[in-house]
Amino acid sequence: MRRYSARAALNWESMLKLAAQIGWFVIVGCAAAATHWAVAVACVAAGGLDPLLANVVGWLTAFCVSFAGHYRLTFRHQHAPLPRAARRFFAVSALGFAVNEAAYALLLHTTAIRYDVLLALILIGIAVLTFILGRCWAFRRTH
Repeated sequence: MRRYSARAALNWESMLKLAAQIGWFVIVGCAAAATHWAVAVACVAAGGLDPLLANVVGWLTAFCVSFAGHYRLTFRHQHAPLPRAARRFFAVSALGFAVNEAAYALLLHTTAIRYDVLLALILIGIAVLTFILGRCWAFRRTH
């Protein structure tokens, strides 16, 4: 019976850690998504940029927010070396952005959804992919 209790306690502790990690992921992700969205919309509204080009500027700006937050908060317990984590997370982010940009380009031309609403929906959709790849690969300590 003691063995079961110890195992249950470990599972409970693991679930609490995962819940905290997801919480930080949501907070950091929301900050990065808000940054991405605000920069892209400002580039269109104030700078007159095309929405697809503004999306690139928004992503590059948001990457800095996202990496710093995830490295220091979300995935800090994984102790990944900074240079490797930065390279890997950039690859994850670039993959997410490629999917984002392709979907955005397609949906901008095939739907009547406003560009700003459409971008917000796409950013939400990329979040799950980013969490899984970040947790399992980009911020993983071991090779």
